[in-house]
Amino acid sequence: MASSASLQSFLPPSAQYATSSSRRRTGRARFMPCSALSAPSSSAPAEAVSADRLEPRVEQREGGYWVLKEKYRTSLNPQEKVKLGKEPMKFFTEGAIKDLAKIPMEEIDADKLTKEDVDVRLKWLGLFHRRKQQYGRFMMRLKLPNGVTTSEQTRYLASVIEKYGKEGCADVTTRQNWQIRGVTLPDVPEILDGLRSVGLTSLQSGMDNVRNPVGNPLAGIDPDEIVDTRPYTNLLSSYITNNSEGNLAITNLPRKWNVCVIGTHDLFEHPHINDLAYMPAEKDGKFGFNLLVGGFISPKRWGEALPLDAWVPGDDIIPVCKAVLEAYRDLGTRGNRQKTRMMWLIDELGMEVFRSEIEKRMPNGVLERAAAEDLIDKKWERRDYLGVHPQKQEGLSFVGLHVPVGRLQAADMFELARLADEYGSGELRLTVEQNIVLPNVKNERIDALLAEPLLQERFSAHPSLLMKGLVACTGNQFCGQAIIETKARALQVTRDVEARVSVPKTVRMHWTGCPNSCAQVQVADIGFMGCLTKNSSGKIVEAADIFVGGRVGSDSHLTGVHRKAVPCEDIVPIVADLLVEHFGAVPREREEDEE
Repeated sequence: MASSASLQSFLPPSAQYATSSSRRRTGRARFMPCSALSAPSSSAPAEAVSADRLEPRVEQREGGYWVLKEKYRTSLNPQEKVKLGKEPMKFFTEGAIKDLAKIPMEEIDADKLTKEDVDVRLKWLGLFHRRKQQYGRFMMRLKLPNGVTTSEQTRYLASVIEKYGKEGCADVTTRQNWQIRGVTLPDVPEILDGLRSVGLTSLQSGMDNVRNPVGNPLAGIDPDEIVDTRPYTNLLSSYITNNSEGNLAITNLPRKWNVCVIGTHDLFEHPHINDLAYMPAEKDGKFGFNLLVGGFISPKRWGEALPLDAWVPGDDIIPVCKAVLEAYRDLGTRGNRQKTRMMWLIDELGMEVFRSEIEKRMPNGVLERAAAEDLIDKKWERRDYLGVHPQKQEGLSFVGLHVPVGRLQAADMFELARLADEYGSGELRLTVEQNIVLPNVKNERIDALLAEPLLQERFSAHPSLLMKGLVACTGNQFCGQAIIETKARALQVTRDVEARVSVPKTVRMHWTGCPNSCAQVQVADIGFMGCLTKNSSGKIVEAADIFVGGRVGSDSHLTGVHRKAVPCEDIVPIVADLLVEHFGAVPREREEDEE
């Protein structure tokens, strides 16, 4: 892990905090909790929480593994029982994956323990068995801090999925990450070795672990950035996985946990839906971060991150992350799976008690109070990173490419790697909107890059206003939890809507196949959450709950359902009407008449 001193060169001078008035707009200046939810009390007195309740519920055992104490093993959810049945991390720490990979799936399914291994425990290695849709094949999720990857890494991943033919593909995720599909169990040990050889890991990327650390996709190249987030997200990832060797202290959380570091006024990193968000802030002349905690989206409840009233210096960000994770690990409940995200613990304890539990886990038992203001311009107009934009480095530009609903084939990835080498510096950036940025392109090479067949035919730098804001989860093509198909439908619905109306600006439309909301429909301008309903003929058909009015940026807002259970076959005219009513769209017929 890099030392704190290694961060010094990345800490910005105060002069870099200045903002451009040309990019300002009117907007609210604070994070607001979802109106449907009551915010956790931030002033609950410590005496309101009993000492027994603050007793850690886990303990460290032989081998360094953390397990639930015997006295707390009642009314557990099924996932906790699976963890107690066998330590998932042993597939990595003791090489047990090599033995499991030799067993045929038929034999695996015949034994309860090994069946649990492939369906649940392998998620600690980033492997998700697609039992319903792709039996015997796995999705593999990586760790890719800040979404930064290389041409070499991209080629390796392409080579993995290429061998699986039509069963293999890759997705850019809503956490700046790669997921590759079609993987078979016998190939896993070799793939894991290959990942390590190119500096990648899939360790601790699923289930009750810390997910990919998110940062500014333009970090280090953005002329208007507040701070380069890459060293921070790299440090976080190194801590989370113990430099890809496995961090056993935080592999038994009550539920998944998300973290991001903010480096831009645009808030590309979506701090309001992260469990821990580092917000740049200066205190007593020193650069650091104010902290937000508890943001999350789940099937039955969603809420925006709230201020912890805490500040940490920019050169020492790991101790507070460790303290927050340990407080959550120690005190979080493990019963109803829908009530185990960290915000539920904050609700129960109250923010001040939760903060005190973090403080007691800090190295010196001290957690500074927040700086009066963070460095985010609350009236900043969120920029579009798609297309060609000048970098802070003279003579260079970055080119944002639209990847329709984040789906790529092996040939796409090989070609992207070639373009990154030929036109840039061999680097690619993934974004939470499922797109890709090619940085460090010499200005005199821009036209040649834009003329490349891949950009002309597949990944446009200048997509339509509706296409550029389109996000979609995996859907039921591969995911067993998805109720409806999402990716192909999202593209087709958008094309059909574009044939009906013309919009004056980008409208962000997100499609998610089930209430887990991996595509984050609550932040979308218009969101679609998969369900089933009866159509006008009484037939059960795929449908969607429609969400309207989510926002990202400093005036962030998680929205609720606008209209329930609309058959997918009826969605196009409804969306067209919503665009006209709420987003200034003009019907194509009227547009033609006016011409």
